[in-house]
Amino acid sequence: MQKVIIIGAGQGGSSIYRLLKETEMLIVTAVVDINREAKGLQLASEDGVQIGYDWRQFIKEPVDIIIEVTGDEEVSKQIRSSIKEEVIFIPGSVAYLMAKLLSQKEELISALSNQTYKFNLIFNTTDNGMIVINPDEEIILFNKSAETMTGIEKKQAIGKKIGDVISGSLLPRVLHSRRVETNQEFVLGSGLKIITTRIPVIGDNGQLIGAVSIFKDITELVDLAEEITDLKNLKTMLQAIIQSSDEAISVVDEDGKGLIINPAYSKITGLAEEEVIGKPATADISEGESVHMKVLKTRRAIRGVPMRVGPKRKEVVVNVAPVIVDGILKGSVGVLHDVSDLQSMSRELNRARQIIRNLEAKYTFEDIIGQSDEMAIAIEQAKLGAKTPATVLLRGESGTGKELFAHAIHNASDRKYNKFVRVNCAALSESLLESELFGYEEGAFSGAKRGGKRGLFEEADKGSIFLDEIGELTASTQAKLLRVLQEGEITRVGGTKPLQINVRIIAATNVNLEKAIANGGFREDLYYRLNRMPIHIPSLRKRKEDIPLLVDRLIEKINIEYGRNVEGVTEEAMKVLMAYDWPGNVRELDNIIGRAIIFMGYQTHIDSEHLSTLANSDSPVLVDSEMHASIQQGEPLAKQLEGFEKEIITKAMKQADGNKTQAAKHLGLSVRNLYYKLEKYQIENKSMQ
Repeated sequence: MQKVIIIGAGQGGSSIYRLLKETEMLIVTAVVDINREAKGLQLASEDGVQIGYDWRQFIKEPVDIIIEVTGDEEVSKQIRSSIKEEVIFIPGSVAYLMAKLLSQKEELISALSNQTYKFNLIFNTTDNGMIVINPDEEIILFNKSAETMTGIEKKQAIGKKIGDVISGSLLPRVLHSRRVETNQEFVLGSGLKIITTRIPVIGDNGQLIGAVSIFKDITELVDLAEEITDLKNLKTMLQAIIQSSDEAISVVDEDGKGLIINPAYSKITGLAEEEVIGKPATADISEGESVHMKVLKTRRAIRGVPMRVGPKRKEVVVNVAPVIVDGILKGSVGVLHDVSDLQSMSRELNRARQIIRNLEAKYTFEDIIGQSDEMAIAIEQAKLGAKTPATVLLRGESGTGKELFAHAIHNASDRKYNKFVRVNCAALSESLLESELFGYEEGAFSGAKRGGKRGLFEEADKGSIFLDEIGELTASTQAKLLRVLQEGEITRVGGTKPLQINVRIIAATNVNLEKAIANGGFREDLYYRLNRMPIHIPSLRKRKEDIPLLVDRLIEKINIEYGRNVEGVTEEAMKVLMAYDWPGNVRELDNIIGRAIIFMGYQTHIDSEHLSTLANSDSPVLVDSEMHASIQQGEPLAKQLEGFEKEIITKAMKQADGNKTQAAKHLGLSVRNLYYKLEKYQIENKSMQ
């Protein structure tokens, strides 16, 4: 903080000293004046600031700013010629202007204080209670009448939320609605009844400043009004409300005799008023027990009771609640819901779920990033496949973008305006997968829906269905899928009648289907049907030249998702990315970039330090020197690959401490596929120890 010497301690110097003291922006180290009685010297002395009578003895000390307020130009010249160049000198004329401004400021403050005093005088002498809150619902004004009516002192209210001071206050509602609420009744916590007008306070520019409540005690008036209010008028009003409701309402008295029904009730039950009013609560029931009578007996609400009402035995669901006034049971009110309406709502819900499940394909070939030769070949093959109705088999490791290709193929085909249904074959159990794919008939199994259910193949009719992880299908499901490919028809679970469908199948797998055929895990005839147009999507380690393009696109996407502004990666970071082997492919790259952006703070470029997880990675998919030792000269490639695969899985299981789910995740396999390989290579948990 800069040091200041004030030369001249008269009125101007005193004002400047007080200003600097209040702002605390500069440190006044000394105040000087030849007049030993100057006011500024007294103020400085009281504050422990050094004072003096000859400015020459102070300018030799370290100082940043000298303010000259003597009004003597000769003194000003002497000071200016005596100080160092780096010292800022404020002459008397500028200091005088500052003093005048400060004086005017004090006059304005005095005028404002006077105005505030008058305002508070008016505010506190009115008989009406007045409370003002700011946009944060905090009380900023609370007059004496408000103290008297609420029983709360001003010092206990100012600065607190209105809801904490006056329970249930509706003044915040005016902040949100910006509408005046005139002559509203309200009961304070003390039981005092008031009538209040709530007004939003809005500035000239439309900015919300706060809200004010002006209220007065009307306890006696309200008590008198309640005593002379005609009960017939109240009943008429209640009837008007009930009659205008779209809900079917029935009201009975404490003896269970009908009091009120509305047109909606008559419409559902088919009963007129004369058939219900004054009659027992059982008059409208054709099947079931009276819920009104149960509620009157227990004094507790009962909901969701099915019954049939009226001569047409209309099926309804009934909710009934007791009417209790001042602890005295006055009757009960029931609301009837037509079950047909609920069924209609259920159908709408199912339709909404169907729309959500069958979202249109989101991606096109323009969303597939890659300029490498391997990727260019895959894209060209996929574009060619999109123009034909042939089944496409997408092959590649987990995380290479097989689903992205499936979306793009559908959007480039003549089926793009129809549904695109996605199914992860490994995510569903065997029994559930078959019923989901092919649907089921009513009574096909325990818990089957009434009327049966359409399967995903039926839902995708005239569109495309994407079967991810096709290698995980069971033998029975494979047989049914083969029939779809051969005959273009399906048979629901529990059904006998085949249904014709027109569906384009896009399948994907990261499993070696040829090996699965050899092991008896996959049908050979289905393989040839699926493999009509295979497209091999290269792993990221085989197209590392695409990493910079992918990184740019991922940063752009994650910036939008996380609201960040990362511009790119440094050269060192790119070297780390290019050196890594990417066993998880593009999905792993997305994860690494996203994690780096989350933890990098608000820097503009990802550096190598943000990619420490790669430097410390011990992914079991990477082949180390220990595994190289297992390669045997003269053995067939297939056998060596199997040996390699066994060692990789063994290492993954060791690192996961025998946890199969965790090991499958590291290897990019489904848990079902991992179990198959553990059995195939006879890898047991005891070998993990």
